[in-house]
Amino acid sequence: MSWYRNAVWFVKGLREYTRSGYESASKHFDPADVEVNVAGRSFLVTGANSGIGKAAAMEVARRGGTVHLVCRNKERAEAAKGEIVTETGNQNIFLHIVDISNPKEIWKFAENFKNEHKLHVLINNAGCMVNNRELTEDGLEKNFATNTLGTYILTTALLPLLEKEADGRVRQQVVLTEQWAKAHRNIHFSVMHPGWADTPAVRSSMPDFYQRMKNTLRTEAQGADTVVWLAVSSEATKLPSGLFFQDRQPVPTHLPLASTHSPPEDEEKLMEVLEEFSQKFKSASLGT
Repeated sequence: MSWYRNAVWFVKGLREYTRSGYESASKHFDPADVEVNVAGRSFLVTGANSGIGKAAAMEVARRGGTVHLVCRNKERAEAAKGEIVTETGNQNIFLHIVDISNPKEIWKFAENFKNEHKLHVLINNAGCMVNNRELTEDGLEKNFATNTLGTYILTTALLPLLEKEADGRVRQQVVLTEQWAKAHRNIHFSVMHPGWADTPAVRSSMPDFYQRMKNTLRTEAQGADTVVWLAVSSEATKLPSGLFFQDRQPVPTHLPLASTHSPPEDEEKLMEVLEEFSQKFKSASLGT
């Protein structure tokens, strides 16, 4: 009967990830959790020129935070920065043009950033969904380079900056979150699922899915809600580091009876491989 139970969970999840799922969950939200002033705190958001990243940056800016937008496309990034400044009146919005699929570029950016800025919250939002195999100029598969290695390098490089600050926070991939939460006890790590939101990435990378689901998808702001909550709310840090969230609540990282668990040795091997890649590109980038 495992197939039946998983089917039930799939149907349940189908509703939870849509707009109606958010509307149902939000009835239990405490608005006071995010009615905060974060002036003086510094936030870095990758992939912030559109979609959930831009929506999260907008909400942090509304609350007075200093926001660093890390984007690949300069034209779109400048437009997003202008919109955020205009809508929020917050002038402390800074733009950095970085390709998260380029390890050497990430290392150069991170080393410069550490010398010039402080950082309290890192939001690893940038990602891609390339359906056909595509290699970067370094010979790396594009999805891996952006979604996994790029996230690993950026976070690793900025950990010393986060360690310096009280209430440092990060969000990223599930396995990386769990591993880093064990290793860095004074930083609060978390990861979240935004639900199925109407974003440019979904429209371009999943056109068939978008056409079937477009009338039920969450807004970008609804998709970003838990990102903002994790980034600014004191309630989030009352929960243990290393958890996976959906709609402000910790949830299991695997469906019941689903064979998606990784053995500990595989997760350790992943971290070793990522560190090897990271150091290789660090040497190439910084000449060390």
